[in-house]
Amino acid sequence: MNKFTHLSGFVESLFDEKEIAEKATEIIKGMIQAHSPRLSDISREMRGNEAGNYKKIQRFLEMADPQQALLRLFQSEAEFVIGDPTEISRPHAKKTEYVGVLSDGETRGYWTLLLATPFHGRAIPCEFVSYSSKIIQQEATSRNRYHFQAFFKLKELLGDKPLVLDREFSYLELLENLVTEEVNFVIRLNTRASIFDQAGQPVTLSVAKGETRILNKVFYKGKVFVNLVGIWHKGFSEPMWVMTNLDAQQALTIYLQRMKIEEAFRDMKRFFGLEKLMNKHRDQMEKMLALLLISYTICLWLGEALRSSAFSEGSRKYSLYSGIFVLLKLKPCLAPPQYSALTLQSFASFRSFVSNVRTLV
Repeated sequence: MNKFTHLSGFVESLFDEKEIAEKATEIIKGMIQAHSPRLSDISREMRGNEAGNYKKIQRFLEMADPQQALLRLFQSEAEFVIGDPTEISRPHAKKTEYVGVLSDGETRGYWTLLLATPFHGRAIPCEFVSYSSKIIQQEATSRNRYHFQAFFKLKELLGDKPLVLDREFSYLELLENLVTEEVNFVIRLNTRASIFDQAGQPVTLSVAKGETRILNKVFYKGKVFVNLVGIWHKGFSEPMWVMTNLDAQQALTIYLQRMKIEEAFRDMKRFFGLEKLMNKHRDQMEKMLALLLISYTICLWLGEALRSSAFSEGSRKYSLYSGIFVLLKLKPCLAPPQYSALTLQSFASFRSFVSNVRTLV
């Protein structure tokens, strides 16, 4: 059973030019089979001569724009958009132009800030930016500019959807920009930040274990109105506070679903070799990352359809395995005609999904 018989249909939904789509299909198929975004690994998995394949990938990167295709994966019906940065370490990249040092101040690497929408217990990526300490130093800027670049590129698509972010985004400059741009937000609060009531008095962020506490219309650092909700789950060493410009209880419910993007990152590292991502030039690295994210999404879409067909919803195996794992690791007992019909049905739903956002990008 060839799991990727209909891969070209998925890819053609994202790239307008047929020649570009055909080349992208070859590369994506090679990437999935290699479990790696490295050009040398992909070249070995593609049909034909390895050296010729390597040059073919390089020519594709010069002429294509996979990031624009990635933006078409924005789910217009999604309830919220999740943002999360991840570190990609490249300890041996001493001369690579975009590699700096990571949070520990020693390890070489760079960051990728990914934006995604929830989907079947995982997340579908739609945008990202990359940056590093070296890039920030060269451009005399800050990581905040890259955060804004990612968030506001999606502003027209976001509408009323909130951005859901972890506490490293709990800083005043970002909140002020989100308020100015009228972007809704749900952000885990850095509890070291100062909170004041409307009378200008400091607010103590205390909550008992097992309790939920809501503080409406307080000032973050005395500058931005926010609603706060705190909760201390049993078994955790400290409480969690979330700030928002929405209803506080609604924000807590949304934030607790943020783990979806962390699960997606685990899948990308395990099945697609995200941590192996490395190119000499930053623009090529970003194009390969976009292809990796597209590959992940197609496999997730196919895998979820396969999981629903192979296992009864609510069964132990359905709950235990993700669609990605079912597609790439398990071998469900489906006859070729049944699998072919399943993938065609999955492709039809994917094409409809992409068509719904095409006119917005």
